[in-house]
Order: sequence, then C-alpha cells, then structure tokens
Amino acid sequence: MTRRPTPAGPLALSGPAARTAVVLVRPGNPENIGLAARAMKNTGFSDLRLVHRGPLSAEARRTAVHAEDVLGSARVAPSLEEALADRDFVLASTARLRRHATVIPLGEAVRIIGGLPAGTRIALLFGNERTGLLSEEIERANGVFTIPQSGRQPSYNLGAAVLLTLYALFTAGPVPPPDGEPPLPRPEQDAAIALILRQLEAKRFIHPGNKVHVTALTHDLLGRLAMTARDRRFLLALFAKGVVSERKESDDER
Repeated sequence: MTRRPTPAGPLALSGPAARTAVVLVRPGNPENIGLAARAMKNTGFSDLRLVHRGPLSAEARRTAVHAEDVLGSARVAPSLEEALADRDFVLASTARLRRHATVIPLGEAVRIIGGLPAGTRIALLFGNERTGLLSEEIERANGVFTIPQSGRQPSYNLGAAVLLTLYALFTAGPVPPPDGEPPLPRPEQDAAIALILRQLEAKRFIHPGNKVHVTALTHDLLGRLAMTARDRRFLLALFAKGVVSERKESDDER
C-alpha cells in the first residue's frame, strides 16, 4: 500500500490555514476560480471568498477537481469591504510595481504571517487577471506582496498565483505565534485611518494638490502597522492633539 505523504507545513490542516480566507476580487475567468479552489484543497485551506456578481458557472466547477466542497462553500460578496468585514490582517498580491505601496516578496509575506499573534484572522487578496487589484483595493490591505519571477511579463496566471502562495505557506517551517495583542478587525483599522486623514485635511497637511499621493502613503504606512487597539488609541490621541495645538496657536496669533 502506498501511503499518502503527511502535510509538511504547520498550516496544512490547522493553525493559520484554518483562519485564512482566500479572496478573489473580480475574477474574470471562471476556470481560475475552480483552479484556486483546487489549490486550496491541495494545501489545507477552505475559506474561499469571491468579490463577484452572478452564480458560479460550469467552467469553475469543471476545474475544481476534488475541491467541489471548497467551491460549494465559497462566499460571494458584493464588495471587498463585505468580504473583509471579519478579517484582522490583509495581504494583497500584485504582479506590478506600486508607486504608493511597499511591495515585499512572497517569502517575507510568509514570515510575517507566521509572526502574527494566535487568533489573527487573515485574508489573502488576488485581483482580476487583466487589471490586478485597483489602488483603492490595495488600500484595504496591511501589506502587498509579489511572487518572484524571472521577468516582469507575463505575470502568473491567477490560479497559479494562488497555488504558489498557498504552497509557500503550506511548506513553511513551524513558527510559534507570539502572545502579543492581535490587530483590530480590518474595518476598524480603515475607520481609524479615515479619521486620521480627516484630521490631516483639517490641519491642511492634506490639500487638493497632494491628496491622492498622501492618502495612499498614509494607508501604506498605517496599514503595515497592523494596528492594534493600543496603537489606535495612541495614534488618534497624537493626531487629535496636533490638530488642536496648531489651531490654538493660530488663534493666539490672531
């Protein structure tokens, strides 16, 4: 009798694999949805989410060989915000350089995931095959990673990108998770960043001439922080105090 190999990685059927969602944003080719489901089944992941409109087609079911359960339980969300509503830490995949985002290699992304506190709910974002993730979708992530390749073109097929990412996680060596405070749910991180941006606009640090640039850089910087409740309290107090102090000084000068 031939024995099936035992999963090598700590994420195989427990640990982060059990709390990681794979989110496909506006997938264009239904066959890739099935291939992504198959990659998840191969590597022990099960939470598939689609930011997608309309029912799954027969092409998706045809390529989800032996992964019909993963595909059948996939959640369809009308928006990325809804798909990420219960996630704490989000990593987005990209195949191209991003002007306003810090892009790290897949290996570093795997190490970051291994270092997250136990219980952190993770999402891995993959964009449309033709356009990738849009800038506003990248802003919903705590980090952006890329899968190394020998040339910039052609980029990996969506199904292959999901497989390579999950395989890297599946085969990662065991890392004891730290005991630190987990990140806030991603919607709460977004709300805190939005409040800070409004404070920066009130302070006139952000103005029409730099709004797009500074907003993107702020999302990148504060997203990488993986903001905890303690971080949020400190940042909101810091920015609020800065705005109040400057306004008081301006009033005194008058």
